[in-house]
Amino acid sequence: MTKPTRPTLLTDLTSFSPAALCLLLSLGAAPAAHAGLFDDDEARRQISDLTAKSAERHDTTTKAQFELANQLQALREETARLQGQVETLTYELDAEKKRQQDFYIDLDTRLRKLEPAPGSDAHAADGKPADAASDAKSATPARPAADPAAEGREYEAALNLFKGKKFKDAGTAFSGFVKAHPDSTLAPNAQYWFGNALYAQGDCKKAIEAHTALVARWSQHAKASDALLNISACQQELGDNKASRKTLESLLAKYPDSPAAATAKQRLSKK
Repeated sequence: MTKPTRPTLLTDLTSFSPAALCLLLSLGAAPAAHAGLFDDDEARRQISDLTAKSAERHDTTTKAQFELANQLQALREETARLQGQVETLTYELDAEKKRQQDFYIDLDTRLRKLEPAPGSDAHAADGKPADAASDAKSATPARPAADPAAEGREYEAALNLFKGKKFKDAGTAFSGFVKAHPDSTLAPNAQYWFGNALYAQGDCKKAIEAHTALVARWSQHAKASDALLNISACQQELGDNKASRKTLESLLAKYPDSPAAATAKQRLSKK
């Protein structure tokens, strides 16, 4: 007795009607279509998230750049304002210095007028009558009366040459001022700037001579300590470290309370 033959898949499919077969095929394809649709939605969502994040970062970067630009502009305006204040203060300081200079010149003029004229006593120092002494003195040419205002203008002109870096012309002008007005209240200052003009030209030896002359002649003047400081700097530049140190020590001994003394202490600490 033979076994019944099992129907094959093709036999099974052919046993279905066309409508049933179409339904069966559509049911089999539905999961794949659903999976494809899900993948597209997820990709769109991720793209949307990335776009949103990119836009947010762009907005943040743009905002930061805008704030940085505002800060830079504020800094420029603040810098300009501070520069204006510095210029104003510099002008006011220069004007105040000029007023003080004019005041001292005027004061010096008045004091000179109050000083008794030489030979005004009844008898001269050698016992001769005053009129005889006057006659003898009249034989000597009298020095022209000092004009503080003119001296101030001459000194200012020399100083402007120095500020304009015309050091050779400035040196000549300051040297000429000292020779023409040796008793002027501005003579020590002119001698000081004469030394600085020489140093600016690279002539340390002559600069030392000029500053040394200032210290020797006007030892009590405020510029004397500054002159010693410059002498030390010139000696250092010439390679004479021993002399430079000795000059600084002399400065501290003679002018311990001067502003130059503080600088001298700092330089000595580094030697």
